[in-house]
Amino acid sequence: MFRSITRGEVDGFFGLFIDNLLQLLLIVSLCPLICGLPLELVTTRILPAAGISILFGNLYYGWQARRLARKQGRSDVTALPYGINTVSLIAYIFLIMGPVYRSTSDIELTWKMGLFACLMSGIIELIGALVGKKIRQWTPRAALLSSLSGIAITFITMGFVFQIFSQPLIAILPMLIIVTLYAARIQLPLKLPVGLVAVLTGTLLAWLFSGLGWIEFTSLGSAATYPGLYLPRPISSDILRFFFSGEGWTYLAVIIPMGLFNVIGSLQCLESAEAAGDDYPTGSSLAVNGVGTIVAALLGSAFPTTIYIGHPGWKAMGARHAYSSYNGVIMAILCCTGIIGGILYVVPLEVMIGILVWIGLTMAAQAFQETPKRHSIAVAMGLLPSLAAWALLLIETSLSVSGTSLSDAVTALGSQLYLRGVIALSQGFIITSMILASIVAHSIDKHFRKAACWAAVAATLSASGLIHGYELTESGISNQFGFWAAGDFTVAYLLAAGFLFCLDLVQPRPGS
Repeated sequence: MFRSITRGEVDGFFGLFIDNLLQLLLIVSLCPLICGLPLELVTTRILPAAGISILFGNLYYGWQARRLARKQGRSDVTALPYGINTVSLIAYIFLIMGPVYRSTSDIELTWKMGLFACLMSGIIELIGALVGKKIRQWTPRAALLSSLSGIAITFITMGFVFQIFSQPLIAILPMLIIVTLYAARIQLPLKLPVGLVAVLTGTLLAWLFSGLGWIEFTSLGSAATYPGLYLPRPISSDILRFFFSGEGWTYLAVIIPMGLFNVIGSLQCLESAEAAGDDYPTGSSLAVNGVGTIVAALLGSAFPTTIYIGHPGWKAMGARHAYSSYNGVIMAILCCTGIIGGILYVVPLEVMIGILVWIGLTMAAQAFQETPKRHSIAVAMGLLPSLAAWALLLIETSLSVSGTSLSDAVTALGSQLYLRGVIALSQGFIITSMILASIVAHSIDKHFRKAACWAAVAATLSASGLIHGYELTESGISNQFGFWAAGDFTVAYLLAAGFLFCLDLVQPRPGS
């Protein structure tokens, strides 16, 4: 086993470890603050369950990569990265568990509603395993990769870049060590792992400049540390009552879109891996996604697990199959011993996230590099919805800090910022990204009938509210689902479908 510990495997382990660690730290910090869950519950029930689900998926995807390498006689196969889904984590905390706690102050109900949402997400992912291959076959690569690229450059890279540049003394050098050495493909003396060198360099700088009084290095870990051995335990069967009560179905408007988001995101990750040279089966890969999420829910975690974006980044690092297994084992140990937060007592977060910036940049570049050159406009088109969703996040955060409601801002700034357009484009943005990129890609290839079909899909999804549908209230944006939820967009897309279908009719046929 230890023959697999190469420089690339160590770098890959650090990258995936940091990514998973960030999700766990979000759980530790947000669940007590937003959902009222006691820190002891988070540490002793939620984290152990999350650790086992992470272990399950990482062991499988590591084995999957090793099997593919043996089958094809290759040594450069990289396992799919796997961990807790960030978008679902945020959605479940703020849109499901948070509202339940605010309305009932019932900690047990809040936690179990999250478990129900996680369980439903896993079921949706399993269903997606049956039809996922067809979705991949009918969707242009530009559509699958451009939406991933948009998420990578906005929600992943930009947020971390801002955090790095807020602490330049300790964070810029580690980031540049990672980006420049990986980009130049330079091997360090003694074959030292680039990621490890960057983290150690940043940590030494942090403690040095803190000792000199140049910066304030505040430990984030000690308050979140509950040392001990906490083995996951199956939850009671009363979670099943949500299947037959109005309480559970109330939140389907959040659960179903997030489940679909996970399925589509996993499909994009598989497309990304195939573009990088590793062709994994769609059905079994998605099925393990679903099973991992179901395992998490049945053991006590409210947060789905999924295949991560970033496979090409880890592949470029030199990671193969072992980095995944190592990550699963270490994360399970940390989650079951209650010391996740203690890591940040020694290592500042800012010195670790340069690795994630590299992953985001790699994903953004891949969308242009691994699609036909003629489809570059389609890729650029697919970036727009992610930019809108990210812009809305910045706007909402700024307004919240200033004490201004979004509804007031729409009235005051609507003609300058077109906030309603920003909101509409951000609703279901990952699906909208795929649709717009598909329409443009098929149009470039003069496959106007296929483009018309995608426009018709957009009209259907708009009519149901899965994309573009929203209601603006005093408390913010509320998802709006139901018949004719975004009627204006439905009509617009139907007109576009008709136009594209007419273009197909007048298009000269081969041999005519």
